[in-house]
Amino acid sequence: MIKTIGLYLFAGALFSAGILHFIYDSGFAAMIPEFLPFRYELVYITGITEWLLSLLLIFPHTRKAAGLATAVFLVLVLPANIYAAIQQVPAPWTENTSLTALWLRPLFQPLLIWWVIYVTKDSPWRRTYDTFEKNVGDRETH
Repeated sequence: MIKTIGLYLFAGALFSAGILHFIYDSGFAAMIPEFLPFRYELVYITGITEWLLSLLLIFPHTRKAAGLATAVFLVLVLPANIYAAIQQVPAPWTENTSLTALWLRPLFQPLLIWWVIYVTKDSPWRRTYDTFEKNVGDRETH
């Protein structure tokens, strides 16, 4: 029960974070180093990725793979959070953020990675084709 609540809280927070990428796109773009091209496009892509991952976490057939993909995604965005802390880029929705708050984000990233792996680790690996084949095979034998 606790894992289920944790799963839905995580998925909801991830989906909400994706929405924020579109509302505060300038603030998120500021978190990306200037030498990287297509900063706004990266913000939108990460927002859409967060939506997709959050939805895939909900469905049992995709939950375990989505959990691992989300963990990888969190590792990939960690450099932007570290860059924002080092450069003292404020949170996307504000003009001023304390240095402590800026460093909390990258420091909590391992906790988020653990969280998503924990709530999805007991999910079975299921491939849609295998499930379809089993269902068709069951119908043919009856």
